[in-house]
Amino acid sequence: MGIVTAVSRNGTYAFTKPNRDAITLLDGLGVEGDVHAGVTVKHRFHMRKDPTRPNLRQVHLIHEELFEEVREAGFSVTAGQLGENVTTRGLDLLGLPTGALLRLGGEAVVEVTGLRNPCAQIDGLQKGLLKRMVERDGDGAPRPLTGVMSVVRAGGVVRPGDPIVIELPDRPHHPLRIV
Repeated sequence: MGIVTAVSRNGTYAFTKPNRDAITLLDGLGVEGDVHAGVTVKHRFHMRKDPTRPNLRQVHLIHEELFEEVREAGFSVTAGQLGENVTTRGLDLLGLPTGALLRLGGEAVVEVTGLRNPCAQIDGLQKGLLKRMVERDGDGAPRPLTGVMSVVRAGGVVRPGDPIVIELPDRPHHPLRIV
């Protein structure tokens, strides 16, 4: 079991998202009051490609442990600065299979849809940080470290300190890919 350490949302397009005392997840839409909430894609890049595509990026979750890893390399990153809505601790988000359900607090449930791709805006936060957001696997293929994307399956309020419980989908499990 993991824990929510911070929640963030922003009603306007900006790379970072201010931390909040709580956020409300809306079934099938995303974070109430967040610019990325909606049934269809809201990410500017994806909207230019096809604005009718389903929004698989309603809620962005990132593991707080990543901030500690990059801090060792001389960077300073805090919750919300990479645009995530939910910052977690104690979960291997990147190791989850597609379709895993995360119960956040008492009511909210999100379904993991895939990995978040790191974008060039990360270097706008701190020069050189983007390079730290990708690692290479044993075959040399890139593996993004910037968290996972999800859709809301059950709405509810999420606050720092809320527990996170994982429900894995039936096998066979499918590894996460960039959405």
